Amino acid sequence: MEKQAQVERSLPGAYNQPQVIGAAWVKSEQGASLVEIALLLPFLGLLLLGVIDFGRAYYLGIEVASAAEAGALYGSQNPTDTAGMQSAAITDAPDVPGMTATATIGCECSDGSSSQSPCPATPPTCAVNLVNYVQVTTTAIYTPMFRSWVIPGLPSSITLHGSAKMRQ
Repeated sequence: MEKQAQVERSLPGAYNQPQVIGAAWVKSEQGASLVEIALLLPFLGLLLLGVIDFGRAYYLGIEVASAAEAGALYGSQNPTDTAGMQSAAITDAPDVPGMTATATIGCECSDGSSSQSPCPATPPTCAVNLVNYVQVTTTAIYTPMFRSWVIPGLPSSITLHGSAKMRQ
């Protein structure tokens, strides 16, 4: 007596049971996508956290540069008040922790040559005009959320600089 191949089909709702078709076992692939998601999810999470950290650094960089511009704008209206320029710069970026600002007053030729700070009693001779300027420089230190133990090569802190110069 010769055996014929039996075909067993699983009942509805019994998804994970193998089916016998002839002598071959056919298995369900319904859990494959769950395994793929489980393998990719940590990498996608790390990528998302890196994007958030880069966004924070970029935002603080813009704030530091904008603060320098605010200090220089104040200085163009009050050219002798260096303390006021520094205060205007720091006040412009209240959410940047530990930011420092320095303000200088000087003079230079209108073509940008012979820049001197502070402007001496005998100003430099210029081919065209002598102009006065104020310059505000801001600095802040950004510490990434993820140190080099998470992302190799990432520094433990990044110094952000901003500078603005306005002529009077």
